Formats: sequence, structure tokens, C-alpha cells
Amino acid sequence: MARNPERRTALLDAAIDVLAREGARGLTFRAVDAQAGVPAGTSSNYFANREDLLTQAGSRIHARMVPAPEKVDAAMRPEPSRELVTELMKWLVQRIAAERTGYLAMLELRLEATRRPALQAELTRAVRAELDENTRFHLDAGLPGDADTVLVLYLAMTGVLLEHFTLPGMLSEEELDRVVATVVNRIVPAR
Repeated sequence: MARNPERRTALLDAAIDVLAREGARGLTFRAVDAQAGVPAGTSSNYFANREDLLTQAGSRIHARMVPAPEKVDAAMRPEPSRELVTELMKWLVQRIAAERTGYLAMLELRLEATRRPALQAELTRAVRAELDENTRFHLDAGLPGDADTVLVLYLAMTGVLLEHFTLPGMLSEEELDRVVATVVNRIVPAR
């Protein structure tokens, strides 16, 4: 296997673009090579097989979606409150909008995982670890609510994001902000 980390990252980013645009069925080594603008056969030197490419693309998507620590620090300056949680959820929507391709690719991977046990295991591990980290962060930051609050908020926001990014005309930007605020106000307790 080739070991150029920058090339591997570029190939994974190309795979994410292909997944978002063509779906999992369109994800081939040839399509990744074409998207990355590299010679045919390049991606097959970096990934053992298509399953490996799918799994590594999932890991790359998660890495791309994690906000920079300094941005998290800036977002957490206000006092912990339900209002802060609302602002954090609005920020989440903005971050996902900026990474729309990655989000759509992740949805494709989740569907593909229903047919591929190894991919399902890897995505389950990654999403569970992310949820556990978000729960720890929420509790450690002194935000209102408990672990169940974080779980229900995660599930509700997943639904909001799915609706917004797969059917973008369903909610206007104003409605989206209002729905996010409503979700937080119904789930997160006031102090």
C-alpha cells in the first residue's frame, strides 16, 4: 500500500465528493481517481478494496466535521444555559451546511452500512464515540440537562439536519432557526 498521507487524504476527499454526488453505487476506484485528478489505478494503491475505501471515507468525514478547538472555546464563552445550547445547535447547522458534501456522503455511507456489516460496525463505533464525547463535553461544560438530554437532542437534531439537507426547500432559513430553537426548548431543561 502506498504511504503518501497527503495523497491518501486527497483521495478520501475525492471519494467523499463522489459519494455525495453519485451515491455509494457510483463510488469506484476509477471515479475516485477521476475526481482527484490522478492517474487511473492510483486509489487502488492506497486502499485494499472498496470496503476499505468506504470505511476510511467515513473516518475522514468525521475528521472534517470536527470543529477546531479554538472555535469551540470561543463558542463556549457565554454562561452555560439553554440559550447557549440553542446557539450551539444553530452553529452545528452552519458547520454542517459548510460541510454539506461530507454530510450527504455520510448519509450514503449509513445506507450502505445496512448491507455491509464491517462498515456498519465502524460507523457505529465512530458515531457512538462521538456521542459519548458530546455527552462528556455537555456535562463537563455545565450545560443544562443530563446524558438523556444529550441523546434526545442528538436524535432530534439528526432529524432536523436530514430534513434540511436532503429536502432543502422544506424549511426556510427562518423556519430552520425557529425549529432548532423549539427543539432545544422542548428537550433541554431551563435552569
